[in-house]
Amino acid sequence: MNIEGLDYNTQREQLRMPEYGREIQKMIDHACTLKSKEMRQACAESIIRAMMKMQTNGRASKDYRQKLWNHLAIMSDFKLDIDYPCDISDALKIALKPEPLSYPHDEIEVRHYGKMLAKVFEKLKTMPEGRQRDELIRAAANQMKRDLYQWGHGQMENEKIAADLERLTDGAVKLDLKTFKFERINPNDFIEKKTKGKKSK
Repeated sequence: MNIEGLDYNTQREQLRMPEYGREIQKMIDHACTLKSKEMRQACAESIIRAMMKMQTNGRASKDYRQKLWNHLAIMSDFKLDIDYPCDISDALKIALKPEPLSYPHDEIEVRHYGKMLAKVFEKLKTMPEGRQRDELIRAAANQMKRDLYQWGHGQMENEKIAADLERLTDGAVKLDLKTFKFERINPNDFIEKKTKGKKSK
């Protein structure tokens, strides 16, 4: 439904610095259209005063006004032709958007065991027998049990862990559940303490 004179923020041009609001942006856009440099300068000073009322935090800092002028330059898309009272070269750096971080797409066969255990499984496939291998198997099996408890709502059968460990190491590791002893799981380690931070009555 379209109503004349009624629009939504989603339909409007995206704000360069939303924290100052659309009215400040309109004032800056208007200042850019003024033909006289004196008028643009006076308008810019008025806008800075309005911005100061909105950005009260950090007034005591030395670079407070510098920051406001930088923001003014950014919001004008560097098109406001005035005599800036300070160097706004840093505003160009602020305006540059960082490159998006690449998201790792490594395939993990069983996600609830995580990437670190996946690397351990790969290591165990070719690791020679010995004390170090036995310790790594013990650490891996106990971590698998903790992961199953955390993500499986308490389901952590020893038989499943042994089967998963054998499968994920391509049969290189076979736990003897008659002799292998798992560490005891403390449920309190997985329960977030709700009383933390609350004031004692």
